[in-house]
Amino acid sequence: MSLTLILIIITAGISWYGFQNPSFLDKWAMNPVRVASKNEYYRFITSGFIHADFGHLIFNMFSLYFFGEAMEMFLNSIFGPTGTIYYLALYLLGIVVSDIPTFLKHRTNSRYLSLGASGGVASLLFAFILLAPLQKVCLYFAICIPGFIFGAIYMLYSFYESRKSGGYINHDAHLYGALFGIVFMALLLPASIPNFFDQIATWRLF
Repeated sequence: MSLTLILIIITAGISWYGFQNPSFLDKWAMNPVRVASKNEYYRFITSGFIHADFGHLIFNMFSLYFFGEAMEMFLNSIFGPTGTIYYLALYLLGIVVSDIPTFLKHRTNSRYLSLGASGGVASLLFAFILLAPLQKVCLYFAICIPGFIFGAIYMLYSFYESRKSGGYINHDAHLYGALFGIVFMALLLPASIPNFFDQIATWRLF
């Protein structure tokens, strides 16, 4: 069984338990005020293993499956057994790092809560886009566009929505998770940067 599937099973199981126990969700969610006042730093990682509802969980787990499996196979093919460590670091650190701006932004907002694996999933997705920018990314299995175009739209949308500070979706986690995935892969494989631009240069609309 792949590490990706193990992560999905663990996340789905914990999230399912959380659906039945609101107090558990409250204890594991990213609450910047609780982190700052009570040193509950564990929330940086536990918040990535719980979700608000089934729709939230299913969307993240489908994304994790498709892009996680691809990244896991790629890293294992390049680095062998060490690739598993890099993969896990990319995902888990993506969850943690993507929540740091949220923590700084809302550390005095006692009503703010954030949860979900979006930061880690975004890290995997954008690491994948850096490696294969011309690979099609499909929205709702219907609209398929090259990864680098999807990535640009995703980043602009996340940046715009994060500035609005409205709704319940943590767009900051999407944005900074994506940036972390790019930086992580660029440091791990420096050649991925020139290869990214070389691949884009060959793209033609028609």
